[in-house]
Amino acid sequence: MKYKELAELYEKLENTSKRLEKTEILSEFLKKIKNQDSKIIYLLKGKIFPDYDSREMGISEQLAIKALSKASGIQEKEIVKKWKTLGDLGKVAGEFINKKKQSTLSVKELTIEKVLENLRKLPELQGKGSVEKKMSLVAELFTSASSSEAKYIIRTLLADLRIGLGDGVLRDAIVWSFLDKDKKEDYILVQEAYDLSTDWALVFEKSHSRVSLKNIGLSPGKPLKVMLFPKVSSIEEGFEVVGRPCAMEFKYDGFRMMINKDEQGSIRIFTRRLDEVTNQFPEVKEYAKKYVSGKTFILDAEAVGYNQKNHKYTSFQDISQRIKRKYDIEKVQKEFPIEVNVFDILYYNGKNLISSPFKERREILEKIIKEKKFQLVLAKQIITDNKEKGEKFYHEALKEGQEGIMIKGLDKPYKPGARVGYGVKLKPTSNEFDLIITGAEYGTGRRAGWLTSFDISCRDNGKLLEIGKVSTGLKEKESEGVSFKEITEKLKPLITKSEGKHVLVKPEIVVTVTYQNIQASPTYSSGFALRFPRFTRLRPDRSKEDIATLEEIKRDYQKQKRNIEGLG
Repeated sequence: MKYKELAELYEKLENTSKRLEKTEILSEFLKKIKNQDSKIIYLLKGKIFPDYDSREMGISEQLAIKALSKASGIQEKEIVKKWKTLGDLGKVAGEFINKKKQSTLSVKELTIEKVLENLRKLPELQGKGSVEKKMSLVAELFTSASSSEAKYIIRTLLADLRIGLGDGVLRDAIVWSFLDKDKKEDYILVQEAYDLSTDWALVFEKSHSRVSLKNIGLSPGKPLKVMLFPKVSSIEEGFEVVGRPCAMEFKYDGFRMMINKDEQGSIRIFTRRLDEVTNQFPEVKEYAKKYVSGKTFILDAEAVGYNQKNHKYTSFQDISQRIKRKYDIEKVQKEFPIEVNVFDILYYNGKNLISSPFKERREILEKIIKEKKFQLVLAKQIITDNKEKGEKFYHEALKEGQEGIMIKGLDKPYKPGARVGYGVKLKPTSNEFDLIITGAEYGTGRRAGWLTSFDISCRDNGKLLEIGKVSTGLKEKESEGVSFKEITEKLKPLITKSEGKHVLVKPEIVVTVTYQNIQASPTYSSGFALRFPRFTRLRPDRSKEDIATLEEIKRDYQKQKRNIEGLG
């Protein structure tokens, strides 16, 4: 297929913000390509591999600019100047490719196969001379590209496609194309197939048959979406959601880990972002070998930091740097040790357990895990239908330095990727959201040179919508917590456009923000604003797909209104 057909689709999707229109446009395209290469589906998401594949193209803005300069004959400084004006390197590429200053002897029409071929070579290039080779592969595509094609090639390279195509629209378009758009169970079937496989191309291939979709199963060694838990504000509310009696477990102040052991005995570890972190946590690999019996398994767990001297648990922020650390692993392993708290099992010895009741899954864990304190243990748990016992357990968790408790239905299955109420979380600070930074502003005075105020956004069907600005909670001194300097260093490479002191940034940095309440606001694109927002932590373990949705914000807003009306 010609790449220009895909570029035309991108244009149509970018030019409408209406979800139903996007779904209709995409559905017609999917019907057209049904017998062609399913890898096109990756490109629709601005990727070249499945979501579970952690390989990266390794193309920075600077390298993309060099490749564009090489292909167009335009000087790099001119490209940078235009980029600062437009704030979108894709638009810059489209404009300059139209004004090519150097011609080529032969220009072939770009095909999707050629684009994928070149882009898939990029992650393999490392070491001496790799930069030049990468630049040549990208420049080759630009040389053959039209204005529109160049725009979307560069956006794909920079993982910033900007067409507003979320997983929900892709799921619905697959249903509209090959199943029954009026059957709710077909949407559930497609979503569950993706949540198990984290591979939209595979789901697309199997979507011509409900039987094939149902046959997509778990595979140890490949990450899947974790189950998520909505918030409650009391033990009693937790009982109302999950039923009595229920399981209560400590909610640990750490980060999720999916520990996999496949048929070959290989152990791999993934985060909730689907990133593989096996090399970053060699001790976890050893713990799984030593303390978990079984030929194959998939464990859901939480890694928690602790102080080696006093054996007190530490906060997530203390161990967060280990997630993306690729060097000096032994050093940080000793400086920031972790304990693995296992709380669920999804697969064991060839059997998929996600449809089994939680009570049965826990019983399997208790049989196969040999606990070792400060290495690998079972999540601390009680079974109760008593409010007072629940509250006592909750305060015990807080006293130990944990975030709160999880309240789980004993008869409930595991629902990958969903926040469906099979379990809920209770924390002292229920007024908090994980949000993403989309812009920032430089400070003045002694904070000059630092970004000190941050635009925060939620998500809605593939779009990011602003819900306020946060400027409190960060520290001036690095020794006191997350500092303005640290977050500025993380955001500077992501800046896409500058307007005076304000900058726009690529949406990659997820933060947890607490707030007093939510109010309706025409100022922000979400229609809401957080009152007195406060930054509490960076979340390197979470991605754009993990942040709060507009639906969640609306739900909390309505709940807040009902509480106020009740007081009145």
